[in-house]
Amino acid sequence: MSHEPLHIDFLNALDVAALNLTDAEIIGAVEAGLAAQGRAETVIEPRMHLMPKVANGHFNVLRGAFRAPINRAGVKVIGDFVDNYKLGLPSEMGLLLLFDPATGVPTAIVDGSHLTDMRTGAITAIGAKHLARKGSKILGHVGARGTAYWNVRLLDSLFDFDEIRVHSRRKESRDAFGAKLSADLGKMVTVTEDWRACVEGADIVVEASRLDAPAPMLKTEWIKPGAFVVPYGTMSAVELSLTDIMSKLVVDDWGQCKGGPFGSLRAHVEAGKLSEQTLHAEMGEIVAGLKPGREREDETILFWHRGLSLSDIALGDFMLAKARTMGLGQRLRYA
Repeated sequence: MSHEPLHIDFLNALDVAALNLTDAEIIGAVEAGLAAQGRAETVIEPRMHLMPKVANGHFNVLRGAFRAPINRAGVKVIGDFVDNYKLGLPSEMGLLLLFDPATGVPTAIVDGSHLTDMRTGAITAIGAKHLARKGSKILGHVGARGTAYWNVRLLDSLFDFDEIRVHSRRKESRDAFGAKLSADLGKMVTVTEDWRACVEGADIVVEASRLDAPAPMLKTEWIKPGAFVVPYGTMSAVELSLTDIMSKLVVDDWGQCKGGPFGSLRAHVEAGKLSEQTLHAEMGEIVAGLKPGREREDETILFWHRGLSLSDIALGDFMLAKARTMGLGQRLRYA
């Protein structure tokens, strides 16, 4: 059977950078994807892990699909290799593959590295938009990997913090992180020497650490009443008691939070502290207006996100649309 030539749109890392997406564009695209998830207009399957066992790292394989209007299915394969900095490489590198969900025809390939960093920051910021106190003025952020930059930048675009504190394990990485943020945000960023000075008393606490094994680095007693807490390290850095002080527990997708070997609240799920009974909502349900976000100033709220294929697909789709208007990217002949 003959058919018209089929082409794949390709955006490499340079193209994605050249899009120069605004903070509002990134947040808007990801929030639209969350709303569609909340309205049950999507299909999402829990991430899978491929462990090559040749280095300190693994691949995450994320899968999902949107019906109209986005109308794309997608698979993202993203590496998470902790020691890549020794080679001058980012720890997270990968590709997003997009398909027509009605025919299976491949439609696009998008660099997954910038995209993963941006969509992760957007999820953190959207969580804060709905779940943090409106007057939140102090941010405490642990971790300095690629996603960390977009966490802080997109959060600050919504809250315009009076005080931003950052910390990470390696002095050179945290100092460089603080300097880049200060230059890009045009405000002072405090680099702390330890976890406690970073997070104690902060209005919004983000834990994006890179631990080799679970360790209770973030103490529950440091979290002030009314705070919004986002722990999402691959290995848990929080105490088992963290969920005990929370008024609401929110996740991005319960299906992928309740299983698998990794995640900051894995022990809490296994202990029954986070379950279908104690879960307040998925973030998409809140964005879609189906469940309430923050209802009182004194609520202390936790948001755990594992990372959504749907966020990748929604942001990738937006990137492709903007690239077309700017003449960016390449067209590859498929068939």
